[in-house]
Amino acid sequence: MHKKDTGGASRHARRNRKGGLTPARTLAIVSLFPVMTGIFPVETSAQSYRFSNVDIQGNQRVDPATIVTYAGIGPGQAVSAAELNDAYQNIAASGLFEKVELVPSGNTLVIKVTEFPTINVVAFEGNRRLNDEVLTQIVQSQSRRVYSPSTAEADAAAIADAYRESGRLAAAVSPKIIRRSDNRVDLVFEIQEGRVSEIERLSFVGNGTYSDSRLRRVLATKQAGLIRQVINRDTFVADRIEFDKQLLTDFYRSRGFIDFQVLSVTSELDRNRKGYLLTFNVREGQRYRIGNVSVSSEVPGIDMDAYLKATRLRSGGVYSPVPIDTDIARLERLAVDQSLNFIRIEPRLNRNDRNLTIDVEYVISRGPRVFVERIDIEGNTATLDKVIRRQFDTVEGDPFNPREVREGAERIRALGFFADSEVVPREGTRPDQVIVDVNVEEQPTGSLGFGLGYSTDSGVGINFSFSETNFLGRGQSLGASLGFTDSTSVFGFNFVEPAFLGRDVTFGIASYYRETEQDNSDYDTDNGLFRPSFTFPLNELARFGVRFAYDYSRIYNVDTGTEDDPDTDEDEFETGSSYVLQQEEEMGGLSSFSAGYTISYSTLDDGLDPTAGVGLFFSQDFGYREDEASYVRTEATLRARKAIWNEEVTLRAELEAGGVVFSGGDSRITERYSLSNKIRGFEANGVGPRDLNVENEDVLGGNYFAVARFEADFPLGLPEEYGLNGGVFWDIGSVWGLDETSGGPNGDDEVDDDFALRSAAGVSLFWDTAIGPLRFNFSRPLIKEDYDEEQNFEFTVSTRF
Repeated sequence: MHKKDTGGASRHARRNRKGGLTPARTLAIVSLFPVMTGIFPVETSAQSYRFSNVDIQGNQRVDPATIVTYAGIGPGQAVSAAELNDAYQNIAASGLFEKVELVPSGNTLVIKVTEFPTINVVAFEGNRRLNDEVLTQIVQSQSRRVYSPSTAEADAAAIADAYRESGRLAAAVSPKIIRRSDNRVDLVFEIQEGRVSEIERLSFVGNGTYSDSRLRRVLATKQAGLIRQVINRDTFVADRIEFDKQLLTDFYRSRGFIDFQVLSVTSELDRNRKGYLLTFNVREGQRYRIGNVSVSSEVPGIDMDAYLKATRLRSGGVYSPVPIDTDIARLERLAVDQSLNFIRIEPRLNRNDRNLTIDVEYVISRGPRVFVERIDIEGNTATLDKVIRRQFDTVEGDPFNPREVREGAERIRALGFFADSEVVPREGTRPDQVIVDVNVEEQPTGSLGFGLGYSTDSGVGINFSFSETNFLGRGQSLGASLGFTDSTSVFGFNFVEPAFLGRDVTFGIASYYRETEQDNSDYDTDNGLFRPSFTFPLNELARFGVRFAYDYSRIYNVDTGTEDDPDTDEDEFETGSSYVLQQEEEMGGLSSFSAGYTISYSTLDDGLDPTAGVGLFFSQDFGYREDEASYVRTEATLRARKAIWNEEVTLRAELEAGGVVFSGGDSRITERYSLSNKIRGFEANGVGPRDLNVENEDVLGGNYFAVARFEADFPLGLPEEYGLNGGVFWDIGSVWGLDETSGGPNGDDEVDDDFALRSAAGVSLFWDTAIGPLRFNFSRPLIKEDYDEEQNFEFTVSTRF
């Protein structure tokens, strides 16, 4: 309801008659009105004014001419009240002033300003999870710079975002200023970190083939558990959900579920509002297998039989995009070898829903004639351009191949040198040219470590290490370590150049010096090695390496067990270490030179079949020792891995054998094999040929060994975030063969070096911790000799393949 104002007009007339609202005062009020209200529009008079002078007041750092420029008012220029308001807005919008006031005074325009203060210090209060150093890198406000409220608010939002990324969604940040003298302020960010928003439960709806526990191991997000203080991925981060959805999709589609979809992801707080319940609603679809594999060509003169022979995809296998992409790369390389450019291989997939198979047809066609104009690299401050550029098989002037560019981008990310990398092709200076932009963000690549550990084999150990994976920005790896245990001291050094002379050849140098006090034996050894090597690929799955080595070894402090006979004044042979070792000690320190090669073939890590893989390694070394003895050392290893029961259980098998054959001399203990770390259930150097004729009963090692290891690991039904899995194992093997078997100076009581099997079985507990994967073995020998040394418990770092 509106009331009528009956006296407003007469009162307004009386004020005007008394001279209360002159035009100048009206203009002043209009110019000040935006300052007082800030947001309300003002109805201004159409009257214009001219100012012959502009008087700037209150400025300390900003030049008066700069303020006049912001105002946009020239001397003698006709100015309306609306234009005065615009001048005020322009000056205020510069972000330089805390207060702005425009006061017309006759023919002079007075502009009064109060500059924003200078930041004295930037401080943080209430932060415990993110220290000051981290927060300083996040904010833009800095000391000795002009304080800006908008910048401070943006900094507060950035700090809150950093806390949200660490799972603290309730974090609140408020910027406060404390006034100081000389127009200075202290900027303080008051932080309330809040509680961690943890994932109390991860569940799935719609999964029938794989269990919840198996799918949880796929996700980057983990549930919170009793050991949540050790786990960093038990917090709710909304941005990680998209990544988890992609991980699930890749997991299913690489196993033949081509129609798999993540329908939705729901997150809700639990009853106590302390954690989130995250549910993935999925649709698996059917598993498809490979049907017919064929090759067709739209390019005349192509030998399709040669291309079909080059494929590795076979009918009956589970469908996966990984081997198809590998086949495409192989066929494109074949085309290049045949001097065919701009060839494109397109896989055409024909579904047979009735048989649940997919026929794959590789179609050979001509692609567009597009060339790579150049590769632009930005963001690398330490890493040399050539290190990034050599990750591409494509160089400037080559035909543009999108697949090769994608593979190069993956190799750049796999280097581990960059926190982020982006590879984006764009049109070049001509339509038939492409520019490849590479933007990277570098991260630290060096580490300095100190370790204190314990192993049931070697006892308490101390280790110092240094490593740099991008030495001098050249992509080279450099490392050194120094370690001590109860029985061993070792110094190691290694260097790797992954692109020797700019080619796909890896050059490496490995060296170490080790002093040992052997367990279960009364003697010590010195051993040093210097070994340069070269390795290059034979194909995408096989590699060939050659090496040269210098080796030095010495055996000393052998317990001779001799005493002077007072009647004959001669040494009398009594109990002590084996006569075999005494003879080897008399040989003194010996150097040897060798050359060798290694051939390896492995599908364990290539992703062609994520549920299975095999690896084959064969090596030989041909050596010459300075006492004119020569030898040939041959070793072979076969590894296999298979996941069964919907990948709940992983089976592993490893067969390993080796032998060294000497001519012109005998092998020494430092050159022979032992089953240490090769067969579980026995102490280090606890099995093998042993001299039972002396009190020490020394283990002497053997020239030959063979061992088979079988194991299975499986979940224990505990929450996955605990990182605990169980396992069972069975090992069987033997070490045998000596060049010298004499048990005494007269050749009496020969040492038994016959082939004798040892076997052990046991259970394992695997624990993935923040300090690395640990393994606890509980074992019992099944086949052993009476003199073998058992080890029923072993604690070590897990090395599963």
